[in-house]
Amino acid sequence: MTTPIKDVSPAEAWQALSTDPTAKLVDVRTAPEWNFVGAPDLSGIGKQAIQLQWQVYPTMQVDPEFLDKLRAKGAEPGDKLYFLCRSGVCSVAAAKMATEFGFRDAINIVDGFEGPADAAGHRGTIGGWKHAGLPWRQG
Repeated sequence: MTTPIKDVSPAEAWQALSTDPTAKLVDVRTAPEWNFVGAPDLSGIGKQAIQLQWQVYPTMQVDPEFLDKLRAKGAEPGDKLYFLCRSGVCSVAAAKMATEFGFRDAINIVDGFEGPADAAGHRGTIGGWKHAGLPWRQG
């Protein structure tokens, strides 16, 4: 039986990251997304996001070593892990896997970094980390 994953808004994730020393942001997008679209900037709260591709560019296959790499980057089972992707889909899958393998507090950030596409097919206009006005940096 799969444990349901808790969803939070980007603002709720930011609040938790700002106040809870055990809270970590796990950005599961690809390296090109981090470099060209931007990435959350946690420097103002004295933290750094864990950047760990869920799907490895360019094949877009799920990284079979994802959990080992997550642990190697300092994530521990007692941490509150807030998973972020482009739109909130891959982050759910990554959070589910983490939960199944002992990370009790794996939480999905709804709408991800860029949010869903609007009627014109553009992202960033109706939801997500960037739209919420949270700190981020380019490249």
